[in-house]
Amino acid sequence: MPPTVDQLAGYGDRDLDADLARWFPDREPVRLAEPVRPVEPFLARLPADAAAALAAFDRRVRSGTLPWVVDVSDYSYGFDFAGNDCEILDSDYATPLTDDDVWSLASDGGGNLYVLLTNGRVAVWFHEEQVIEAGTQFDNLDVFLFSIVRYEAARAGVLDRAGVEEDFRALAQPGALAPEVGLLAYLR
Repeated sequence: MPPTVDQLAGYGDRDLDADLARWFPDREPVRLAEPVRPVEPFLARLPADAAAALAAFDRRVRSGTLPWVVDVSDYSYGFDFAGNDCEILDSDYATPLTDDDVWSLASDGGGNLYVLLTNGRVAVWFHEEQVIEAGTQFDNLDVFLFSIVRYEAARAGVLDRAGVEEDFRALAQPGALAPEVGLLAYLR
């Protein structure tokens, strides 16, 4: 039975480690060579469930226990937009945001960054226009992690692509379903 967004609440704490161990037992872990800015100030700006999910993810990243299933690196995790002279515009292309408004989680491999917004949603920061994309978001970090892990497992051939596609359609997340740029488009 396909999952629902509500069922995925707490996925990062409850099920992520088991999925990673089952599907990616031999993947090298993420290792950050450079210090990352503290996450605590950003955690304080999040709803409680989003803060718990990010805190758990942050512990994995910083401890080197997260296998490489998404492009988490010195460049992409906790990216300092201001320090790198990068602008962040909200999806209206007019409202400026700051490093206090987003936490960079990972790269999509093409220069764009997955970012957690203070409302708890995960979005893509499109580097060419330096804007938060409205049509490629995930409801929350747990749903994003569930999706990205399954996406990578399907790409690696350890999960059936049709089953992953069914899960993506059931969850109805723009970040997975957006034509040409969603995760599902890259599975084809």
